[in-house]
Amino acid sequence: MAELKWILMVSLAFLMAMSLLSSPHLNMGELTEMVFDKLQFWETFNNGGDKKTEESRAIGPNMTACHHSYGRPDLLVYCCPPGFEKPVPFVDFEFPDPRSPVKVRRPAHLLNESFIEKYNRALSIMKSLPYDDPRSFARQAELHCQFCTGAYEQLNYSDTSVNIHRTWLFFPWHRMMIYFHERILGSLIGDESFALPFWAWDIPEAMPMPEYYVDEKSSFFHTQRDFTHFPPRVADLAYSTDQNHPHVSNDEQIDVNLKFMYTQMVSGARKTELFMGCTYKANDGYCDTTGTIEKAPHNTLHTWIGSSFNPGREDMGKFYSAAKDPVFYAHHSNIDRIWEAWREINHHRLDITDPDWLDSFFFFYDENLKYVKIKVRDVIDITKLGYSYEEVDHPWLNHRPPPSVPPKQARQMLKLRENENPVFGSDFRPGGRVLDGRFTVKVPRSMKRENKEEDEETIVVYGIEVKGNDYVKFDVYVNLSDETKMNPKFREFAGTFAHIPGGGDAMKKKMKLKLGVSELLKDLEADEDESIWVTLSPETASCSNVSIEGIQIEYIK
Repeated sequence: MAELKWILMVSLAFLMAMSLLSSPHLNMGELTEMVFDKLQFWETFNNGGDKKTEESRAIGPNMTACHHSYGRPDLLVYCCPPGFEKPVPFVDFEFPDPRSPVKVRRPAHLLNESFIEKYNRALSIMKSLPYDDPRSFARQAELHCQFCTGAYEQLNYSDTSVNIHRTWLFFPWHRMMIYFHERILGSLIGDESFALPFWAWDIPEAMPMPEYYVDEKSSFFHTQRDFTHFPPRVADLAYSTDQNHPHVSNDEQIDVNLKFMYTQMVSGARKTELFMGCTYKANDGYCDTTGTIEKAPHNTLHTWIGSSFNPGREDMGKFYSAAKDPVFYAHHSNIDRIWEAWREINHHRLDITDPDWLDSFFFFYDENLKYVKIKVRDVIDITKLGYSYEEVDHPWLNHRPPPSVPPKQARQMLKLRENENPVFGSDFRPGGRVLDGRFTVKVPRSMKRENKEEDEETIVVYGIEVKGNDYVKFDVYVNLSDETKMNPKFREFAGTFAHIPGGGDAMKKKMKLKLGVSELLKDLEADEDESIWVTLSPETASCSNVSIEGIQIEYIK
């Protein structure tokens, strides 16, 4: 990048000198100002930065600073676009013409043959486009690799990468990607109204993978999947990879899924940070807390779909390769719908208003091969983006999990067990405690809260360090008295840690798991207790590569 700038400076100096010779009325001050303006233009032309961007802490990528990155901790990948070193002219995003047809995204399981055929044709054309066309399916897939493995540096911070996972950029970035992908597909078949379907894995009748994705003769089929999870198998939204977990019936899985979604969308997501993930601003080293939905069912379904024959359950099981599978787009279309559902449930009062989030920006090629700079603030209102979702029920709203054991009985059992077992307490050594087996600790609660009704009580599992290359999942329970009833369908379940390793240096740092439990404690009749028992249950063998520094209670205002 520096070499290009010097070349440009020399070229501009030559041009300005020629201008001075041809226009002797120009003085040196005017000439200097012209050179400065041109150099400032070059910076803006090159990466989208401006004075406002530099003064804020909005995230933006330096588009001429792409490099190899890690798709898995043991796998170096290269997904940079061809010719990224050269500056590319861009345009600022403009909302589509409001007079254009509204793109109505429909549930994938309700599509008719005519639409499936149309979508298949559009996808076939996209897959046939040459690699040097940024609208091609291969280049679309690499977008996800670039921003989910730390391939780009942050604008103005060359030592810090951009990574949209495990941050508050997770939802808006994927919305941008899906938006342009959808418009490109529609343009390839000349259909302005074309809209991506969404795989509504949160409603019972749509929980199996949509049938047309397993049609080997279609463009939707992908070989790098777990074939044992094909329909009519119901998706496991809280999936762990270990084979010692018996497969339950579809009806039982549906019940678990609905109650799990209630925890992830309602009781565990009552504050913005808990749902959206942690604050991530320019020059921040990394984000250490993932939002509820990103952990699961987002991460869990990526892993559930990916092939068990590949070391990282590629393609869907690893972020660098996930978008190579056509089902990725139906999965993320539903993730986008889920974001809208959460906003509506909370009447938009938890929406982020931080200008650093709103002004964070990225670049995408549109259907006309224009290079577009788009900000987070541009994608908040889907009505302005010209699409909507066909309305479907949210059955998980009515599936609040019940306690597995009557709360008073559970408390008596736990106190008895604590008296009989002196190890039944906190045991976190200086280097952290390895999660090589289930354990329970007694965690004190502070009753001093400024606003007991508004503050969200949160269990924080901190100093989580993950080594190795495998998917990691452990669950957290509160006041668990009967270990035979460890299941997300019961109220004792507080949440899950589901981690897909990879994604650059930032993703290797120590993490926190924050679980909102105010409603849970009321249901367990423990909201007035001085302490609670917290159980960590490893759900994958890879948890033996996980260490934890401690567990505590915090309150989010």
